[in-house]
Amino acid sequence: MTEESTARQRFGSSDVLIDELFDTTHRLRVFVDGRLREHGASVARLRTLRVLALAGEPLRMRDLAEHVGNAARTTTTIVDSLERDGLVERVRHPTDRRAFLLALTPEGVRRHREAEELDRAALAAATGTLSDTERGQLRALLGRVRTAVADAGGGADGATDADAKEPPSGE
Repeated sequence: MTEESTARQRFGSSDVLIDELFDTTHRLRVFVDGRLREHGASVARLRTLRVLALAGEPLRMRDLAEHVGNAARTTTTIVDSLERDGLVERVRHPTDRRAFLLALTPEGVRRHREAEELDRAALAAATGTLSDTERGQLRALLGRVRTAVADAGGGADGATDADAKEPPSGE
């Protein structure tokens, strides 16, 4: 451990807190993703199914990408996989003949519900040692960090205007 990182830990630097937050988020995602993959699902697929289910109506690809928080090409890859598995279908836009919308199939609705149950169980296992009070405290603290990010110019997804631009397709 370097002298700087030791000093950061000793004095409670924001850098250390954020490092711990990122590390915890990463570990939690890997844990949940592992549980989902045991049943043929993944966090990325669940998030996409969840947005389509919560929307209650078919969405354009770009709207789905925005709600999921992925680049358009990442969302397209996920949707293509979901479509191959019969969970999502492309339907014609009712007023724009050139456009397609994305909708859950009945099998997609069923698999979404299953994946949500797996997700809840994995998250419960990961956070089961926290009391209700601790859960409330954690939510409040995370809310304050989200507010600070938004106040500093970050968007709803935490991205700044500079982050919003997608890299050229060659990258």
